[in-house]
Amino acid sequence: MDSRLPAVADQLLLIERELRQLGMWSVEPPSAEALASQQPFCVDTLDFEAWLQWVFLPRMKHLLEMAGPMPTASGIRPMAEERYKGREAEVGALLTALGAFDSLIGSAR
Repeated sequence: MDSRLPAVADQLLLIERELRQLGMWSVEPPSAEALASQQPFCVDTLDFEAWLQWVFLPRMKHLLEMAGPMPTASGIRPMAEERYKGREAEVGALLTALGAFDSLIGSAR
């Protein structure tokens, strides 16, 4: 078993908590078409926070539940920094949580 699994689970919960605290959590899922985007981060169909909630978090939680192989690289924080440029103070805790996730995933190298 990957020794990072408990830490990854904790980090995913922190990311979800930050999205909720920022009011970026939605009760309405995006359309199936929006979720089917082939673009990285679904940039053509979803806001970044919707991608986090409806694509990233569920996929990572599924990997945890299946004890599947974790990715060995992640670059989510740079995407978030681009998305929230000029709002760093407001979303600082989310950026920190995403950066910690990236570091944790990258520690497998």
